[in-house]
Amino acid sequence: MKIGVLGGGQLGRMLGLAGIPLGHEFVFYDPFSDSPAREVGQLLVAEYDNNDKLEQFAKSVDVVTYEFENVPLRSAALISKIAKVYPPPEALRVSQDRLFEKQFFAQLGIAISPFRQVESQEELFEAVNQLGLPAVLKTRRLGYDGKGQHVLRNPEDVVSASRFVLPDSAGWILEGFVKFKRELSIISCRFPGEKISHYPLTWNHHRDGILNVSVAPAVEALPETSELARQIAETVLKKLDYIGTLAIELFEQEDGSLLVNEMAPRVHNSGHWTINGAFVSQFENHIRAVSGLPPGSTHNTGLWVMKNIIGEYPDLSKVLSDERAQVHLYGKSPRAGRKLGHINYHCASRDEQLKLAKALLKSSHL
Repeated sequence: MKIGVLGGGQLGRMLGLAGIPLGHEFVFYDPFSDSPAREVGQLLVAEYDNNDKLEQFAKSVDVVTYEFENVPLRSAALISKIAKVYPPPEALRVSQDRLFEKQFFAQLGIAISPFRQVESQEELFEAVNQLGLPAVLKTRRLGYDGKGQHVLRNPEDVVSASRFVLPDSAGWILEGFVKFKRELSIISCRFPGEKISHYPLTWNHHRDGILNVSVAPAVEALPETSELARQIAETVLKKLDYIGTLAIELFEQEDGSLLVNEMAPRVHNSGHWTINGAFVSQFENHIRAVSGLPPGSTHNTGLWVMKNIIGEYPDLSKVLSDERAQVHLYGKSPRAGRKLGHINYHCASRDEQLKLAKALLKSSHL
């Protein structure tokens, strides 16, 4: 089968690497000729508003998926008139706008942090009065890896942030600050025929808004917390008639209850450990789902710690001298804040897993 992927970044690259052993071919659509996925399939270089190229792309493949959630909805909708698109464009519509996403979760009865829509400076001040401080002001669209977010801790922060809230801006939401025990995520995959598989919960640590270290399976996750996460994922997957891999980011509270932060309708950074740490990775299961193949086992093969390589490359010889390490590089040039690769570490015990995670969190270099 020939699979089309909107986006040619590292997630597309890893989708290709997972699908090639299954006999699939890949065509990636991306505006940049140096995209990481160029080495694992054909790369069609064009802008996302080029209708002729989009139609050419759609007609050249059997099914289309995407590797990031900011693919223009109009482009996905146009392609869906020609080829099958999984996950459905509706998942893009919901996830691309934080207001729509919050409203979607609320309508499904899924617990979220309190929020208010903000369209003007006056509405910002009113929202702060209602939710209190601290709070987080976020752009409705195009925010990721900590971008488009302002933490408001005092009245001075509110006044400073208010200059961003202009009538011609893309819109904002204010979220009440959540006191949580830790950040978790669940990676799930829904297949044709409504079969749903879940990976174990992952415990995530961020630095400057970017995922830094993940621990999988999450240490000390209560069975009822894991079950609640699965129920949340299944509710979302079924409502969207979803096909493919979905990630949901969660805040775990002290009592084990969960609040949903956001969802990503794609394979996800917090599931990169599955490449080495599960019988079948999130990438392969996504390809299996969109190509109509049976699901693969999501069971973990041990205890794992994933470390993102951000900004600059480490000494590869030093990293690989650790027998626990499995390195995955994306073929990208170094740049501050840029994800260049990741390392999966296999651990023999929970104690070793926690010690390694703490050590990796303390060091900015490997």
